[in-house]
Amino acid sequence: MSRTTTQNTLPRRLSGMLAVLFWIVVWQLASMAVASEFILAGPLDALRALARLVPTAAFWGQIAFSFFRIAAGTVVAYALAIALAAAAHRWALVRTLAAPALSAIKSTPVACVVVVLLIWFGSRNVSAIAVFLMALPGIYFPVLKGLDELDPQMEELFCLYRADARTRLLAHVVPGVMPYLVAASATVLPMSWKAGVAAELIGVPDGSIGERIYQAKLLLETADLFAWTIVVVLVAWVFERAVLSALNACWPAAGRWAALHQDRRTAATPTGAAIIARQLRAGHAGTAACRAVDFEVAPGEILCLMGSSGAGKTTMLSTIAGLLSPVSGNLSIPDETRFAAVFQETRLVDDLTPEENVRLFAPRDRNARAMLAELLPQNALGSPVRELSGGQRRRVELVRALAADADVVLLDEPFTGLDGATHQEALAFVTRHLDGRPLIISTHDKQDALALGGKILAIS
Repeated sequence: MSRTTTQNTLPRRLSGMLAVLFWIVVWQLASMAVASEFILAGPLDALRALARLVPTAAFWGQIAFSFFRIAAGTVVAYALAIALAAAAHRWALVRTLAAPALSAIKSTPVACVVVVLLIWFGSRNVSAIAVFLMALPGIYFPVLKGLDELDPQMEELFCLYRADARTRLLAHVVPGVMPYLVAASATVLPMSWKAGVAAELIGVPDGSIGERIYQAKLLLETADLFAWTIVVVLVAWVFERAVLSALNACWPAAGRWAALHQDRRTAATPTGAAIIARQLRAGHAGTAACRAVDFEVAPGEILCLMGSSGAGKTTMLSTIAGLLSPVSGNLSIPDETRFAAVFQETRLVDDLTPEENVRLFAPRDRNARAMLAELLPQNALGSPVRELSGGQRRRVELVRALAADADVVLLDEPFTGLDGATHQEALAFVTRHLDGRPLIISTHDKQDALALGGKILAIS
């Protein structure tokens, strides 16, 4: 933690402690004014009751009884909610069927739910089921929202590089959904304890916290009532902090794990893919973005697409990559051709380092760090890419494309944002690491085509 962050945190903690102390004093003064422990026990009375309860085995047994049931209900709810949200995101029928049921559960008062559960299941495990029903919609809807809001450009990136399901999950889905899950958990976790203890108060299962609170109410043991309330608040707070810490620790750890455990152990032999286009028109929704073109790119050849901004170069590259269907004409590419690309806009996993971003798609035997060191300063290699400059981020994408296990390399304005010297270094890097693969690159600079020794195709 930096010194500035520490300096900012300490006053906040101190002010929080003073606020708590203020309300404890108010509580004590109110208790003294009422002057009746049966009506309003003070904090000192509650502490004395706690001191009497804590050494007993029954106290810890009651906490364990309630904790395991509430925790179990929460864990099962999380697991089912996440699985159901994933299914609803993929299949519209699941979404349609789940929505009214979960909305009804979300809107039904806990007391009504508990009464029905007591009739069906009895009191012993009523808290676990009540917590499950409370948490299920509370997690399902935010996770589904997170899945629906996943960045389509990053999804396109993982699709183009043929990332396996595990890599997509850990490096794309987890960071996209985690903010929604953490925000929802900050509400659901404390509510799970409220719902669980409320269910125990209604069902009064033997050996539970709810039973002890109910007995304290019947016997007018107000100090014990406050003592058990303090216990519930503390246990719920610890439970919430522990789960939120675990969730926050999942990212970027999940992405790093995916990068370090990449399945591709060695680079596959390029397929010798050749790309042939005849009267090819690229565009969107049946509307051509450029005139028809003819070209052939054999293994080891370089084709430079040149044209003004908006001429259709990016659309042509997307069509070649299979991300768009041709408007007309023929495009011949061998089946199972693997592509790597630098897109026009930056597409990186921001919380991962340059090396981790490259390793997500590179075979294990590729020396990603050495390749990055050819274009980046040493102090940038271990930083999250969100902290890098625009030019440095562009170079990370260039290394990722050349390090990937691909048959064809597509580069869309890859030298944007690079100064003169860095531009020349990047050109030399491409030449060194192309390894006989066909390259199709879009550029505004004719000197790029000359430096690469490529053919020029005008796009208009």
